[in-house]
Amino acid sequence: MPSINEKITEEIRKLASSLLDSGTVAAFLGFTKGTLPGRMQPFVARKPEDAQKLHWNSFCVVNLANYLPALLKSFEPPRRPNDPPPEGPLPKVGVLATGCWSRNMVVQIQENQIDRDRVVIVGISSRGMVDRKKLLEKVGGREITSIDEDDHSLTVTGQGFEEKINRWDVVRDNCQTCVHPDPVIYDELIGELGGERKIPDRFRQVDEIEALSIDERWSWFQNEISSCIRCYACRNACPLCYCPTCFVDDSRPQWVGKSIDKVDTALFHILRAYHCAGRCTDCGSCESVCPMGIRMRLFTKKLQKDVLELYDFEPGLDLETPLPLSTYRMDDPQDFILTHIKKGEEK
Repeated sequence: MPSINEKITEEIRKLASSLLDSGTVAAFLGFTKGTLPGRMQPFVARKPEDAQKLHWNSFCVVNLANYLPALLKSFEPPRRPNDPPPEGPLPKVGVLATGCWSRNMVVQIQENQIDRDRVVIVGISSRGMVDRKKLLEKVGGREITSIDEDDHSLTVTGQGFEEKINRWDVVRDNCQTCVHPDPVIYDELIGELGGERKIPDRFRQVDEIEALSIDERWSWFQNEISSCIRCYACRNACPLCYCPTCFVDDSRPQWVGKSIDKVDTALFHILRAYHCAGRCTDCGSCESVCPMGIRMRLFTKKLQKDVLELYDFEPGLDLETPLPLSTYRMDDPQDFILTHIKKGEEK
């Protein structure tokens, strides 16, 4: 009997082939198998027969929304910065979207990075993706030569060993605390919707750090980023980092140095996190691609918690609701910028 992921794979291939064959889309963005066990890589199918290379399993961790703006632009005629946008209908692109990916697409639409009419979104409810680092820890860091996945477990094989591991035990932290696994916008749906999850301690990791003293929190932060090599993989994998010139690349003025000096590194991570405030959907791509294992997702998770508490807002759930830091209301809380001074006290 085929597994859940095998059924989803066949449906993806069938739908992508149909969309490409009918000319509804000029390309379909999904995943194909990588060169190593437990590695999946983004893949663009451009012909109906390419759809047979598409694949779906618990290792599809990179957020496909990150590739959408550039893929859509590749089908536009070249133009200079001040030229008007092209006239007439432009080719569409198909793309797979789980809950957090679709929410990022909503933010991209709100920030005019992609045109909703040019995207055919194929929704899939997420069952949680596997953290390959957790999987390697389970097998003691031994080299994995093959992984067989069924609905609830992974059979991991290497030289001289074979272990069966409960799938949920190695699911990524962000997936284990995700309350919105279903796509929020889609044109086609594969499988069934799972519904909103009830997770009472979704900010547990943030709460534990907040419980520390100021000095302890700063020490934790410095220790966490101490191994950073400034490769910018986190920035490059983020579907929200699409500034024409990143602040780390700006030289007039130079906001932050490019060295691995402690101050430069701290500024980079602090500023990168704040640029995601009110926009981040906790997809975890930044953390997944970090070669040094830095838990930078906790930086944006803290801001996600603050935005939820201050503005009762979670990004990407509704196309019509503006992002909280791109608008304002007269009754917005301002305790963080105003200090109330009693009469007679010095200012």
